[in-house]
Amino acid sequence: MKSSAIRPRPDQIGELTRGLRLPLPAIDVAYLEIIAESLSRAFDDVRANSPVVVASGSEAEVTALLETRLNALLEQDPFWGQLVMCVVRGKETVSFDGSHLEKRPDLSIYLSNRERNFPLIAEAKILDSTAAKTETMYCNKGLCRFLDGDYAWANQEAFMVAYVRDGSSINGKLVPFLASAMMKTPPLYSVEVLPYPPKSGVGHLACSRHSRSFVYNNQTPPASPGPINILHLWLS
Repeated sequence: MKSSAIRPRPDQIGELTRGLRLPLPAIDVAYLEIIAESLSRAFDDVRANSPVVVASGSEAEVTALLETRLNALLEQDPFWGQLVMCVVRGKETVSFDGSHLEKRPDLSIYLSNRERNFPLIAEAKILDSTAAKTETMYCNKGLCRFLDGDYAWANQEAFMVAYVRDGSSINGKLVPFLASAMMKTPPLYSVEVLPYPPKSGVGHLACSRHSRSFVYNNQTPPASPGPINILHLWLS
């Protein structure tokens, strides 16, 4: 049987967004920083218990361990358990216009007292220049999915998580890479604000802001999603 052509599916988007006005309200920065701290702590636990996987395993292997640890923390950390309902790896999601029904972001973080159909998304990438896994791949295969409306299209924020194996840092690699991208003709990655550290001082975390060019055609009149804040958490 011939597969269906890629096409917008307004019925899918209409059902997903029924009764909602998009984008959804922004998540408080304090909560985002707590989530970043919990992701970092879970990664430290995974690294301590499975050092070989963290050092040389696939992205899927590391992320699967991280998902398990984050869900275990729900029973061990009362505050995390109040903030988060569950964390799901590879949960199928729909693109902004319904053209794609089976997008699979790495981690979907379901927050308490938040719209259940639109979890906080975290996309993960290995950074290892010896294996050609560089900041270019991180942006082209990760960051762009948020800018094109594949992931987190109803939200105002999302996470990019890097499993760093080559000593790369946000200031040393990502900031100059995005600064150079802004100078291209045309500019790349729709950067509005380069990555900057949070006020809380969470280690290895920075936030950048990017414009998005797609529109919410299901709303009257069609509306822009506005920019998205990407929290970059680089773990090593």
